[in-house]
Amino acid sequence: MNPVKKQSADPESLKRSYDFCREIAKSRAKNFYYSFIVLPAERRRAMCAVYAFMRYCDDIVDEEAGEADKENRLNACRESLDRAYDGPPPDAYDGPPADAYGETPPDVRGLLPAFRDTVGRYDIPRAYFDAIIDGAQMDLTVTRYATFEELYQYCYRVASAVGLVCIHIFGFNGAEAKKHAESCGIAFQLTNILRDLREDAGMGRIYLPQEDLDAFGYPEERLRNGLLDDSFRRLMEFQVERARSYYDAALPLLPKVQFSSRACLAAMIGIYRACLEEIPRRQYDVYSQRIGLSPWKKISITARALIRKRV
Repeated sequence: MNPVKKQSADPESLKRSYDFCREIAKSRAKNFYYSFIVLPAERRRAMCAVYAFMRYCDDIVDEEAGEADKENRLNACRESLDRAYDGPPPDAYDGPPADAYGETPPDVRGLLPAFRDTVGRYDIPRAYFDAIIDGAQMDLTVTRYATFEELYQYCYRVASAVGLVCIHIFGFNGAEAKKHAESCGIAFQLTNILRDLREDAGMGRIYLPQEDLDAFGYPEERLRNGLLDDSFRRLMEFQVERARSYYDAALPLLPKVQFSSRACLAAMIGIYRACLEEIPRRQYDVYSQRIGLSPWKKISITARALIRKRV
C-alpha cells in the first residue's frame, strides 16, 4: 500500500470537489446512489468520491475514440493515482462547478481533491484502483471469454475490487470480510452481464463463457441476433443460479461491516439481487427491453434495509 500524505487541499476546495463528486454519483449511480443516502454523511461523501473516480475510468472504455487514445487515457488514470497517493495536494479546486456534470465524462481535476482525501482518510489500498483500471483495459482488448475462470478474473477487477474499496469506507472486522466482499462483487457483475447481454453484444463484447454457450447449444450468432429459445432459457437459468450462489456467499459480510454501514450494504445487495430476479420473472427475456427496477422499487428496498438495521 502506498501511504498517502496527511496534508489536504484547502477546506473550500475540498468541499467543492466533494460536491462535484456527489453530483456525479447522483447523475450516474442509478442503483448505488439509493443505498449511499442511508450512510452517515462522512461515509456517504467518501462513497461518492471513489464512485466518481471509478466512473471516470469506466466511461473511457465506452467513449467514441480510438483504442490507442483510450489506452492513453487509462494510463493517465494511473498517473492520477500517483497524484492522489504520493503527490502534494492541489493548490485549489480547478474543476468545473458541481452542477456542470451531465452525461459527459467527469473532469478528473474536479474529483481528485475529494478522491485523494478519501483514500487517505480510509486507508484504501491503491492496488484495488489499479485492478479496476486493469479491468477497464481488458475491455479494450478482450471481447470473449473461453471459461468462467477467465471471466472471474475480469469480474474481480471491475467489481470485486470495487467491493473491497467499499468495505474500507464502511469499516469492517476480520479478514473473512474481504472474501465475502469479493463474492459480492462477482454477484453484482454477473447480474450486470446478464442484464446487458443485448447492449454488450452490440458493442462486440460477449461475456458469457464460450464453454457455457457450447454446453447449452446456444451459438454466439444466436446471442448476437437476440434469439430467445429454449436453449437460451436453459443457459440463462444456469447463469442466474450461478449469480445467486455468489449473493448467498456475500451475505455473511453484513454483520462484519460497521453497524452504521449495514443498511447501505443491505440496500446494495437487495437492489442488485432484485434486478437479477427480474430476469427469470420475465422468462429470461433480456432482449426485448432492458432489465431494471423502478425508482420506487429501489426506494422501497432501501427503506426496508434501513428499518431492519434499526430493529
